[in-house]
Amino acid sequence: LPYVGILDVDLCGPSIPRMLGVSQQEVHQCDSGWVPVYADPQQRLALMSIGFLLDDPSEAVVWRGPKKTALIGQFVRDVAWGELDVLLVDTPPGTSDEHLAVLENLRKHRVDGAVLVTTPQAVSIGDVRREITFCKKTGVKILGIVENMSGFVCPHCSVRHAHPLTPEAPPTSLLQYRVTIFTNTTHNFTTVHNTSSTIQSYYIH
Repeated sequence: LPYVGILDVDLCGPSIPRMLGVSQQEVHQCDSGWVPVYADPQQRLALMSIGFLLDDPSEAVVWRGPKKTALIGQFVRDVAWGELDVLLVDTPPGTSDEHLAVLENLRKHRVDGAVLVTTPQAVSIGDVRREITFCKKTGVKILGIVENMSGFVCPHCSVRHAHPLTPEAPPTSLLQYRVTIFTNTTHNFTTVHNTSSTIQSYYIH
């Protein structure tokens, strides 16, 4: 199994610790820097998030750009990740200081690309278009787009329903950008390819 690191740079809304069930863990110091939190007994999944540094998980992080940029630089430089096969960077939705800080601090490393995560609503699809433009301008390869929460399967009739509250936009409208889309129809993932040729993003190093 590979050794994987997850760096959560969603500084104002850190969710990775809770999603992986380690929100009560603490970060410790060693000679090499911060020791990441491990989510598995084999210590193959290492995590770093500002969520581990807050006294109160509900505490709001109200920081300006320079302070965010400085902390992200510390996360990249001063965490004792060890030998990783993959570093996954979870960024906040949109294109902000966090995205630019990540790319600047990983400039000397080889960034494999970004996976964009969206929902099928028209507003989210519009955000993804801007994220695609950001990736193209900064030279980040788009590995694919993941469509989340496209609907739900009724537990009574087993019929899949779309979300009724917001207008939907088909993710296939993004195929003009020559990307691969992974969408969940019923319980399974379906890959939609553009043969003639992924708002939240994950940078993979």
